Amino acid sequence: MIISLWRYSHLALAVSSFIFILIASVTGIILSFEPITNNLSGNYVAGAGELSLAETVTQLKSKYDEIFSLEVDANGFVAVSVIDQEGNMGDFYIDPFTGEKTGDLIEQAPLYEFATSLHRSLFLKGIGRFFVGLSSFLLLLISITGIILVIKRQQGIRHFFSKIIKENFYQYYHVYLGRLALIPIVIISLTGTYLSLQRFELIPQEETSSHVIDFESLSETPAIGHQEFPVFKNVKLAEVRALEFPFSPDVEDYYTLKLKNKELVINQLTGEILSEVKYPLVTLLSDLSMVLHTGQGNIWWAIVLGISSCSILFFIYSGFSLTLKRKQSRIKNSFKKDDCEYIILVGSETGNTLHFAVELQKKLIHAGKKVYLTELNRYSVFKKMKHLVVMTSTYGLGEPPANAKKFVDLYRKENPLQKYTYSVVGFGSRAYPDYCKFAYDIDEVLIKDSKSTRLFETFTINNRSWEAYIQWFKMWSAHLELSLELPAKNPVIGSSNMKKNQFKVIQKTEACHSPDDTFLIKLSANKKIRYNSGDLLAVYPSPEAAERLYSMSVTATDQILLSVKRHQKGLCSNFLNDLKDGEVLEGSIVKNQDFYFPKKANRVILISTGTGIAPFLGMLEQNHHKIETHLYWGARNEASYKLYRDYVEASLKNNYLNRFEPAYSRNGGSKTYVQDLIEKDSQIIAQTLREKGVIMICGSIAMQKGVTESLEKICKTHNKKPLSYYQNKKQLRMDCY
Repeated sequence: MIISLWRYSHLALAVSSFIFILIASVTGIILSFEPITNNLSGNYVAGAGELSLAETVTQLKSKYDEIFSLEVDANGFVAVSVIDQEGNMGDFYIDPFTGEKTGDLIEQAPLYEFATSLHRSLFLKGIGRFFVGLSSFLLLLISITGIILVIKRQQGIRHFFSKIIKENFYQYYHVYLGRLALIPIVIISLTGTYLSLQRFELIPQEETSSHVIDFESLSETPAIGHQEFPVFKNVKLAEVRALEFPFSPDVEDYYTLKLKNKELVINQLTGEILSEVKYPLVTLLSDLSMVLHTGQGNIWWAIVLGISSCSILFFIYSGFSLTLKRKQSRIKNSFKKDDCEYIILVGSETGNTLHFAVELQKKLIHAGKKVYLTELNRYSVFKKMKHLVVMTSTYGLGEPPANAKKFVDLYRKENPLQKYTYSVVGFGSRAYPDYCKFAYDIDEVLIKDSKSTRLFETFTINNRSWEAYIQWFKMWSAHLELSLELPAKNPVIGSSNMKKNQFKVIQKTEACHSPDDTFLIKLSANKKIRYNSGDLLAVYPSPEAAERLYSMSVTATDQILLSVKRHQKGLCSNFLNDLKDGEVLEGSIVKNQDFYFPKKANRVILISTGTGIAPFLGMLEQNHHKIETHLYWGARNEASYKLYRDYVEASLKNNYLNRFEPAYSRNGGSKTYVQDLIEKDSQIIAQTLREKGVIMICGSIAMQKGVTESLEKICKTHNKKPLSYYQNKKQLRMDCY
């Protein structure tokens, strides 16, 4: 309930302040250009801030008959009010080095004047200022709740800036840009709130001390020139707000010097400081808030504020888009719950998992079955339930999604009335250590029920893979003897938007010559494309078929090398096997940066089985820094190694690979698996992780499960830490299917 509470708070705050924040953001974008245009006006003099006040006053005295005041604004422009030698009075900007006029005082442009009034008060005076101040405070709360949601999503504050799993465009950039714009938006909202509180005098005001001058004891001797005043000589222009000149030569008239943090009264004849008053903290905070909120005087900060205001507009749009998407994912049922034998329960934080459940619901209804679909939180006793399917994602640190938090308690209170079969499907991303943890938690609850029969172990689906979903669907329907089929193309997320390119076959081995029915195929792109070993090649065997992803290797000649196992009824593997040298196929490069060979590491351990060795062959060729690397590879027998021998031996010869350890599961009478080799070398594995080395795994999901179980045991035994500790530090990288 905690996550949903923060999400609903985040949404409620956004909805309640939508109009005001929208207006403030648009006007904020406009006003961010004002400091920029002011700074580009030509009135700024480089190095003026380091000039002493004495030098500037000397220049002014030599050029003008009378000087009333000097001001240094937030932009660093020096303005004076003077009477020149012809008797003309003027207010303008000067060059503080020479005293010469550089330009007239800048008047606020009508557009900026309009935007300022709208931004501050909505043209409603006091009432408008109240709503603007309130919306600033609500924006601050929105930022805080957003921070909490990101922390939950990223599995703790330590991973706040870790990689975000891209589920869709709006979700990804809502979080990604939110993290980048976090500090500026917090500053904007905090300073806006402070300025509003001060405007309505809700912040306690410190009493400002008045100058106390003993006019009776004012000294007129020894009289010195202002250029010799110690205070003028020691104060830089960068420290000055304003200097008010005396109206007459009488000793009772004095200089009033306003600095950044205090105000001084100075004897015009002797330069003696007659009185000093420090500004209260409230005044200093007000000045700082104004500068931070408006970007005055700093062109780069003004640009940051403008970009942040643009990002707020994007957050408004993307936030409401995500909300509408969740609302559109409402569940519809054609049958009453107590009339259905097939029950589908869904746990989804974003609504993506629900789409897969709906596809199953449609197929069952089309087959004439009565099926009921609902959220895990809405579980109750289903009188005719014979088959249960649970589809759920995992949120944060292995936590259930918002609409699934109550399920375990509900199930324990209300057990099913009759025996039933069940299957649990977990959706998630292997980039997270707690991959599909909640799905496994549900399986543990269901399997303890004497009335339940598990059809097969919890099935996990990485990054909403339609291929994996089809595999589960076929297994599930086969167990229940149902004749159901899913389309090859994914109707959930639509057709792929990946850019397609053509690739020419350079060289290919024959699958029939391999004991494992496996072959290698080298490809060359028809134009310059950037790719790396570990990236994926999406292959399209036909226009109507879904793409098939292959983990690829990049050779020293910049060619793509794939290792493919041919399946008897595999559409894509047979398509690739039938290609001849010189023929062209269509494909797309899918970046997989989380599975690149590390540029820096004390040691790298590569673990694979079968065709999973493919990306490692290219990575080894690119190991020019000769990082200590060990390769563990599992296959059926020594004959399987023949396909890769030349690549492995070349890497060993060039010291790109230090050790190759094969594990053969059907080599005569002995059976060895990669897990056995890993456990045998547990000391090396543990030391690698302790010393910030990297372990990379590529191959089947079944292999991944066995290997990670062995690694978990090694980590806890030797390093006293869980495997997830190293995965969070990017020391464990996996690409398994």
